[in-house]
Amino acid sequence: MVYDRRESIDVYIQINTSFEASKFGIPPNKAIELIKQVSAFPRLKIKGLMTIGILSSKDDKVRDCFKLLKEIQLKTQELSLPNASFNELSMGMSNDLELAIEEGSTMIRVGTAIFGKRAFPDSYYWKEG
Repeated sequence: MVYDRRESIDVYIQINTSFEASKFGIPPNKAIELIKQVSAFPRLKIKGLMTIGILSSKDDKVRDCFKLLKEIQLKTQELSLPNASFNELSMGMSNDLELAIEEGSTMIRVGTAIFGKRAFPDSYYWKEG
């Protein structure tokens, strides 16, 4: 397949709403500025935002992560940026998908629910440092 440089790529901006060092994504207080910068690239089409909720048995802490992403989504929609729609929210995994849906998620990740736990820890797949 030949890549056509005129094509665009759909992207999601990942925001670390849990503030955990083990999670990737831009800090929430820097998200709007990054989003403005990314929207300036005509080949990148921002479809939405994504986050991974905090690993906690306390629903209110997990819910707060999802609410924060929803707040950022609403702020970005008001900006009417080029190359950006912000219609999608990717948040929620097998263990917290109900909370994510309640808070407006349009995309969830359910690999563990379908395939079971990974044979190796995350550090095996994603080496840091």
